[in-house]
Parts: sequence; structure tokens; C-alpha cells
Amino acid sequence: MTASDGNEQAGDSNLLNSSSTRSLVAGDLAAVFLPAHGMLCASLRHRGLEILGRVENLDSVAAQGSTAGIPFLHPWANRLAGLSYSAAGKKVELDAGSPLLHFDARGLPIHGVPWALLSWEVIDAKQDVLVARLEWGRSELLALFPFRHRVEMRASVQADGLTVETTLIASAEGPVPISFGFHPYFTLPKLARANWQVEIPAMRKLLADSRGIPTGAGESYDGYSGLLGELGFDDGFALLEEQAAFSVAGAGRKIIVQFLEGYSNAQIYAPRDKDYIALEPMTAPTNALASGSGLRLLEPGGRHRAAFRVRVETNSLNQAL
Repeated sequence: MTASDGNEQAGDSNLLNSSSTRSLVAGDLAAVFLPAHGMLCASLRHRGLEILGRVENLDSVAAQGSTAGIPFLHPWANRLAGLSYSAAGKKVELDAGSPLLHFDARGLPIHGVPWALLSWEVIDAKQDVLVARLEWGRSELLALFPFRHRVEMRASVQADGLTVETTLIASAEGPVPISFGFHPYFTLPKLARANWQVEIPAMRKLLADSRGIPTGAGESYDGYSGLLGELGFDDGFALLEEQAAFSVAGAGRKIIVQFLEGYSNAQIYAPRDKDYIALEPMTAPTNALASGSGLRLLEPGGRHRAAFRVRVETNSLNQAL
């Protein structure tokens, strides 16, 4: 049985109404992916309620080069400190005029190539599983990240969760830096942000400058368990253990992001004036391509597998869903 085209989830977005969308369904969960646009997870509904943030107007977000839903960030997650970096023996000068770059408010390149500009090839599609691959070999892509490789992504929906497995496969030509990540936005639309219950594990916090670039210093972070309230986050962390769990809960629903393997870092992003929180798995710290700090290299022909899971729990004794 093949995955459906996702039109039953479509809103006003042309992207969601596209025939290229793919829906995965199991139990109370339904996910929509856009293989032709970065393998973006553009919707994740639990019992019909959307739990992903920033998906209200995907067309506008795509046109701006911004993130939404659960985007794949590649070939770097979060920011670079400037338009040049050196990694795996290669010096790279980025072209500020490249249409494949997106910049933050300070003019720093952020999140690699915008999700809407990367088309993936679907290689398997079932009711609850979608597998796609991205070949990194075109000249315009190699100008940004001159390391030939392939990325394979397997998304699967279970009755209580969505699992995303990503495998980076290096070509035989040389090592490939590992610096990808994801930027999942979550929301609890039936509950005010201040009343969201957040759980963050103990990690090492990476101190950053005013641009959000790690300085190289760090400090212990004991974790957090409590209401989000008026707290704001835009912080990078190094995991103490490869497997870690983060969550946001309220109104009888708990969303848990489990880092299963292959991720070494996390970013927590929760602006005080927005009704979403991003719990981001990352394979390297911000700016690792330029700083070299925490950057791993994949040997020629090697494979790096990373996986995370979004689990949704309900509590019938809590507030009605």
C-alpha cells in the first residue's frame, strides 16, 4: 500500500495541496512530508490537532527561506560566523549572492540550503513509512559544501510517535564533515504558552557571543523542569549522553523528543513572544564547520546514522484534549 498524497491535510498552502506531498498514518498520528521541498515534515497531527509550529502559511515561509514544521538543516545547522570556513582540508568561500543561502538578521548564513530548494527522490513509500534520498553532487551545491555525499532519510509513523532516521553516506573521494540537524517546532494550541510544562535534561551549555556563535567556553547546565512561563530560550548545548529526551506538555498531551543515536548537540529555541518551542537535534555545535569544535569527519565511503523520535503521550486524568 502506498502513502496517500496528503491532500486531506491540506490548508491554504499550495505546497500542502501539491500532488507531491506524502502522508503517513498510524493510530492517532498523521504526518505530511514534502519530498520535493527538502523532505520537510509539514504537518504532524495527533487526534486531528496540529502539534507542529509555523506551518500556517508554508508558501510564505518557503519564499522567505525560513524554517517551519520539522525542517532538515544541511549542510550546517544554525549559523556560521561568516562567509568562509575551512573543514576537512578544504577552504570554502561562500558567495553572499547565492540563491541557495539564507541569512539571519545579522547577515550570517544560517541553516544551510533552505528546505524548499532541495528536491529529494522518493525510493519507498508505504502507509506508515517514507524513504527518500538526496544526492549532493550538483555544482551549485558543491560550491557551498564541496564534499560529495548522499543523504538517505527514513520517516516512519507508529501509533504513538514519528521516527526520523537520517544516514549520511560519504563518497569515495574524501572525508565529509558531519554538521546537519533538524529544527522541529512544537506547539500546544489549546493552552497558553506560559502554562506549557517543559523538561530539559542536564547538558553542557555552550556560551555564545551576541551573534549566537559559541565562544568555545561552556558551563554545566542542570536541566529544567517547570512551566515555560515568561522564559525565553535560544541556547546551544552539548549532550552528556547520546540518548536524551526533551518534552513539552499540557492540556492532557505530552510531546517528547527522544535523541536515539548519532546526535551530539541540541539547540533550544523558544522566543518569549511566540507560541512554539523548538527542540533541535544537531550532529555538531553551531559554527562547527568554521571553528572545528566538536566537528566529526566521515571517512571516505563511510556512513553516519542519526535518529530521533517524536513521541506523543496522553493523560486522560489531565485536562480534556
